[in-house]
Amino acid sequence: MSSAVGSTDENEKDLLTGIGKYALPNSVQSAVIERRSALQRRSAPDVEMAAGSTKTQAAAVRLIAFYLPQFHPIPENNEWWGAGFTEWTNVAKARPLYRGHKQPNLPSDLGFYDLRVPDVREQQAELARSAGIEGFCYWHYWFGDGRRILERPFDEVLASGKPDFPFCLAWANQPWTGVWHGMPRHTLIDQTYPGQDDFRAHFNLVLPAFRDKRYMRVDGKPIFIVFDPNHLRETGRFVNYWRRLAFEAGLPGIFFIGMSNQDNPELLDPFDMLADYGPGNFLDRLPRDLLNRSLRALKRRDLSPIVNLEIAQRFRRPERYAYRNVVEAMMKIPLAARHAPCVLSNWDNTPRSGARGIVFENSTPELFQSYLAHACEQIASKPPERRIVFLKAWNEWAEGNYVEPDTRFGHRYLDAIRSVVMCKKD
Repeated sequence: MSSAVGSTDENEKDLLTGIGKYALPNSVQSAVIERRSALQRRSAPDVEMAAGSTKTQAAAVRLIAFYLPQFHPIPENNEWWGAGFTEWTNVAKARPLYRGHKQPNLPSDLGFYDLRVPDVREQQAELARSAGIEGFCYWHYWFGDGRRILERPFDEVLASGKPDFPFCLAWANQPWTGVWHGMPRHTLIDQTYPGQDDFRAHFNLVLPAFRDKRYMRVDGKPIFIVFDPNHLRETGRFVNYWRRLAFEAGLPGIFFIGMSNQDNPELLDPFDMLADYGPGNFLDRLPRDLLNRSLRALKRRDLSPIVNLEIAQRFRRPERYAYRNVVEAMMKIPLAARHAPCVLSNWDNTPRSGARGIVFENSTPELFQSYLAHACEQIASKPPERRIVFLKAWNEWAEGNYVEPDTRFGHRYLDAIRSVVMCKKD
């Protein structure tokens, strides 16, 4: 596939014009329709993606993509940020903050989609399936006492039975903050844990999903991910209680995965599997203060990191890291026994955070493909159902980590995934 549709500059202007209507203008619609037709003509690989424990036995890699549901208006965002706010609002208004900064990043095939539209969800599933992604991991929000947010897209997927594409849930158990507008310290909804009755109510809410035939499993157990075990604190109490409730509901248990970049046995031992979470797992491997960064740079006779950090500190510019360097650093670190790799296609959260953001520069589909291939090699010796690699993310556009087609690279990130995953299956 070509890396862009028509003229990139023209498309960017037209796409920005269409943001308020959730539709592409006439000048771009024909190009989008042509791309969609080309997608439909592509012959999907003859690979059956696994949804349950019996179908995953032959899978060489189980690639699971995190999926953000904040692409439709909700009353809370209308109140906090203005009528019609969605993730696209930040994406479309992004601008370069320094010479060579590649912003805005704009969608091509799917346009500024609205996740309330079933056809959009079907198209996403088809794109992911054809690339070899096993399923989506939907971010799921439960703040305590029944408080939820952004639940509509997944609720409709569950109720309708469509798309017929595997899924699991990841509990984003953190306070809801102003991060969407670069104010991460401003709490809008607090994350609470009222007690055992609330744990039960939460379990009863997700039980219909656990019973769905599309739900991804390990050893017959539905996968459930906890984003922040440190915030939950009483991980053993929560995990053990939910396992008991699962047995009482006729399930063989729950396969719990905890996400953490820290080594805390007391918090993490209750989980069946662990996963790092970027970009923190990348940046934790790098020296963050100027002195250590300077010493490392001087040894390499490379002054650019010093200059970049000084600029970031003194002139309010984003921190910048070469994607190649952080990926190479991660690839040198052995994978711990209970861990699943989590790979990033890129990172640039300046659409949300502005000058306080972090940018991984010069990411390419080829570099991403090498990193994904390495991650797949790391889990090759695990039992088939535990050969899990997480992809962050399918559609985190305002963080710059997405693999949906865009106007710069087209389908090349999806093609990179297909090259790795389908090769492994063959």
